[in-house]
Amino acid sequence: MARPNHAGPLATAQAQLAAAVERLGYDEGLHTMLATPRRELHVAIPLRRDDGSTQVLHGFRVQHNITRGPGKGGLRYHPSVDIDEVRALAMWMTWKCAVVELPYGGAKGGVAIEPRLYSPGELERVTRRYTSEIMPMIGPERDIMAPDVGTDAQTMAWVMDTYSVNQGYTIPAVVTGKPLEVGGSLGRATATSRGVVHCARAALAESGLDLPDVRVAVQGFGKVGSHAARFFAEGGARVEAVSDEFGAMHRSGGLDLPRLLDHVRRTGSVVDFDGGDPLPGDALLTLDVDVLVPAAVEGVLTHENAPEVKARWVVEGANGPTTPRADAILADRGVVVVPDILANAGGVVVSYFEWVQAQQAYWWTEAEIEAKLAERMATAYAAVAEMARREQVTLRDAALLLSVQRVATAHRTRGLYP
Repeated sequence: MARPNHAGPLATAQAQLAAAVERLGYDEGLHTMLATPRRELHVAIPLRRDDGSTQVLHGFRVQHNITRGPGKGGLRYHPSVDIDEVRALAMWMTWKCAVVELPYGGAKGGVAIEPRLYSPGELERVTRRYTSEIMPMIGPERDIMAPDVGTDAQTMAWVMDTYSVNQGYTIPAVVTGKPLEVGGSLGRATATSRGVVHCARAALAESGLDLPDVRVAVQGFGKVGSHAARFFAEGGARVEAVSDEFGAMHRSGGLDLPRLLDHVRRTGSVVDFDGGDPLPGDALLTLDVDVLVPAAVEGVLTHENAPEVKARWVVEGANGPTTPRADAILADRGVVVVPDILANAGGVVVSYFEWVQAQQAYWWTEAEIEAKLAERMATAYAAVAEMARREQVTLRDAALLLSVQRVATAHRTRGLYP
C-alpha cells in the first residue's frame, strides 16, 4: 500500500511528545532525554540468494528507553523501513508499555526488505544474520523481540534458535509471538485484535452503546485487522467494509465474516469476494459507519481526508495511522480517537504474559490469558479516560500525558548515573 505524502512517523512521534512535555511542565533537559533513543544499531546483512548471487540488506534496532525495564518491540520487514521509522516505533512502544503498566521500555527493529520477493530459505538466512549482528543488544533481560509487519511466529522461532545456539542453551524468553511448540503463548496471535475490540467496547460504553449498536469499517485486513473484524462481528457489530493493499469490499448491513475469511485464506486478498461490492481503498476511510479501525500502516488519516471522516469513533489498530493535523481536525469535529498506544496494546500485554510464562517455565490456559488481557485493557482505558476528563484533553493527549509522566517519574526516581 502506497504511503501518503506527509511528515513521517518520527515527526509525528516527536510532536506528540513535545506537546505532552509542555503540558507537564518538564524542562528541556528532561524533554531531550525522553526524545533521544538510548541505543541504536545499523547493521549490514549480506544475503546469499538462492540463485547464488549476493545482496546486502540494511537492518536496524533501536532501544528508545529502558528506564522501566528491558526493551520490548517488534521486528518489521518492509521495503520502506529506515532508521527514522524505527526510532518513531520504538518511542511509541515506550509510551505503550507505560500506559498499560508493563515493566518494559520501548524498542523496535526492522530490515528494509520486501519479504514476498524472497524464498523461505532466504528469509531464514536474513533473520539469522540480522539476529547475529544485533546479538549484543538483545536478550530476555535486555531487549525482547516480537513479530510485526512482514514477520511472523516462524521468524521469531529463527531468532530464538539463533540466539539460543550462540548462548549454548535454549532461551525462549528472548522473543515473544513464537510458535506454541517452542514456548509461545496461547492467545498471542490474536491479542492485538482483542485489545482493539476491548478498547472500542469501552469507548462505546461511555455513550451507552455496545457492539450490536454500531457499524464498523476495518482498513487493513492483515494480522490485526482480520481478527479484529471477526471479533467485532462475533460481538454483534456489523462489519460493513474491509480493505487490504489490493482493494476493499463493502456491504450495507454487514459482511459475512466467516465466508470472507475463508475467501482471503484461499485467494490472499479481500478482492473479488462475492458477498460484497468493490470499493476504492481510500473511500473506506470516509465511509458512513460508526467505528473506523485503521489497522494497516502509518499516516493514512491526514489533514486532507480527516474532514470527510464520518465515523464517530476511530480506534487505531495500526501504529501512527493519524497525523497530528488530522488529529486536531478530528478532535474539533468531536470524533473520539482511541490512540494506538492504548488501542493496539493488547499484543504487547500478551507478549508480556508470554515472557513471564517463559521465565517461569509454566504456561497458562487461554481462558486465563484472555481474562487477564481484558482486565488489563479495561484498567488502562479507564485510567486514560479519567485523565482525559480531569485535564479536559483528548484520549490521545491523556494517554501520552499518563505514559510520559510514568516514564519521567521512573527517570527521576532512578536518577542519573554517574
